[in-house]
Amino acid sequence: MRAELFEMLDQAGFGSNVHQIAADGECRVLRLEDDTGEGFMTMYRIFSGVYLMFNDFHLKTCISEYQNADTVLCIDHCREGRIEHENLMGNRYYMESGDMRIDRRVHHEGQVYLPLSHYHGMTIGFTKDTAQESLAHQMPWLKVDLESLGQKFCPNENEFLLRENKPLNTIFSQLYHAPEEKRIDYYKLKIAELLIVLGTVDTSAIEEKRQYFPTKQTEKIEKIHTLITSRLDKNYTVEELSKIFDIPTATLRKIFKAMYGSPIYQYIKSYRMKAAAALLIRETDLNISQVAERFGYDNASKFSAAFRAVMGMSPQEYRSRKSSSV
Repeated sequence: MRAELFEMLDQAGFGSNVHQIAADGECRVLRLEDDTGEGFMTMYRIFSGVYLMFNDFHLKTCISEYQNADTVLCIDHCREGRIEHENLMGNRYYMESGDMRIDRRVHHEGQVYLPLSHYHGMTIGFTKDTAQESLAHQMPWLKVDLESLGQKFCPNENEFLLRENKPLNTIFSQLYHAPEEKRIDYYKLKIAELLIVLGTVDTSAIEEKRQYFPTKQTEKIEKIHTLITSRLDKNYTVEELSKIFDIPTATLRKIFKAMYGSPIYQYIKSYRMKAAAALLIRETDLNISQVAERFGYDNASKFSAAFRAVMGMSPQEYRSRKSSSV
């Protein structure tokens, strides 16, 4: 087994709460343990210095102890669920279905939150020097400079967040559904395609301008977020939240959208239905009416209509499809 990539990542340190539980050729499986649940990371060595890892977590929170492994570029994609990460620098980001994140893993240690108790996605990593040499040797036609891509998306060691990009999500979708018999070859081609498409992305055209607000205001918005996401059975109006946290309604709306990417009502509706979707799969003994009650609906029909508007199908259809795919 050509294990230099795995050895490099091991030396970097995944952390004391991560252990290898299986290995087979170019694949290894890691298990993350926490009091609130567990997570599994299935990692494939694609080329020397290039890896693809599928992340499947069923827990509420955990500590990331991962140390930078001399990474030139790291791409995360969220397929399902939601993840929030606060690093030791005090920076916080979130990802939900369809979101992509690019960074260098320089400031990755910190607290991880999974408010829906599950997260499914993938990570594609490229280590310095080794990955570039490997790609040049294996795919000489692929004119990609990983260092330039890293500088493009992550100047000054910043991170880049991209919400719902259809061309890139198509590639990720295909990666999740690779043909079993040609899995590694398929991964190679799709990762090459991903790098080519990333090279065409105009970051200035799609990245939202960063807005800065007084710390006291952002702290209030964070408290509002905590309240509305911890009480999914209650509908708060902006006026109520404004009074509770002593912040003008216009300011509340503006800063909330800047911090969380969408208007507060739209955000909580989507958040609530995705939490309901997770509950439908996690607690199959609950009927639709009981699930509706958990989220403040006394009418199952209204709940189903709201669920369909967000998830594209009825609660029963969602449960049936997910159950049949297990």
